[in-house]
Amino acid sequence: MRPELLIGAAVAVLAFAGCGDDGGKRGTAPEQVRLEISAPADTAVVDGSTVDVRGRVTPSGARVRVLGRLAQVTGGTFTAVVPLAEGANVIDVAATARGRSASVTALRVTRDERVTVPALDGVVAGELEDELEPLGLRVEAERGGGLLDELLPGEPVVCQQEPAAGTKAQRGTTVRVVVAKTC
Repeated sequence: MRPELLIGAAVAVLAFAGCGDDGGKRGTAPEQVRLEISAPADTAVVDGSTVDVRGRVTPSGARVRVLGRLAQVTGGTFTAVVPLAEGANVIDVAATARGRSASVTALRVTRDERVTVPALDGVVAGELEDELEPLGLRVEAERGGGLLDELLPGEPVVCQQEPAAGTKAQRGTTVRVVVAKTC
């Protein structure tokens, strides 16, 4: 998580926690706001660029902040749409209410966006990186075709690929191909 978000969340929690007069109840700690996250589950893996954070809060009039931004609270139920970066994300949630101590929790969500491996059969070997790089895929080419293949005119093309076309793969996956002038 970006350091500025952590600092912003800490400042928000402290600002909403309140301080000062305890109403003459010395030695009695105020009741804590109840905060429950119903979705997503901690350590969830998703493939979208956003995630809906939902849950319940008691008292129903409590204020909820998700990543430092106010969430919509209706009848004790809250929701917020959170943008996700590729990879691991930590989402902090804080709830505050007058006369109660704040509740803070965090959950981890991993954005694992997969891409579809394109069909590469017949693609000229020199154009493979142009095909795969925009998708975040790497290429590893092996020369095939045997000794006579070197003597034939033309450019080598893809004859085989792994993973297969249409497969969903993580960004950074290496696509292995066999290239030759005759397949």
